[in-house]
Amino acid sequence: MSKDSFTPEALIQVAQETIAAAKFPQLATMDGDQPRVRPVSPVKVDGFTVFVANLRSYGKTAQISANAKVELCYLSSTHDQVRITGVAKEETDVQVLDELWQSNPLLRKYLGSQDNPELIIYRIDPKSVRFMREWALQYDDVPLD
Repeated sequence: MSKDSFTPEALIQVAQETIAAAKFPQLATMDGDQPRVRPVSPVKVDGFTVFVANLRSYGKTAQISANAKVELCYLSSTHDQVRITGVAKEETDVQVLDELWQSNPLLRKYLGSQDNPELIIYRIDPKSVRFMREWALQYDDVPLD
């Protein structure tokens, strides 16, 4: 445990608050044996499942295709961190895709049509979530169930 002691419920809450406050996480993928990190703008966060829009021509598309294991790191302005280690999968559920399209004006503005062949939505399913209070130097495992 970090210097702050959390109940499982409080740990989930503080991790979700950090995600909401940070908004723009860094996404890590692997390019062969070279890690690649870039900021992303999730189109939806559902608990600890994160949806990220992407273009098929972007480098991360080939990287995720070759190795779907990814990590997101959220860092709040107070230096709290949430790290979501998971697997990125292309979202194919038509209802989910329609909901994301309708709720995101930037997607509509820049891609013009939900049928744009360049558009891909990744759903990052968490395998583990860790939280660290500002520079506590130790992560707490956030319960997923």
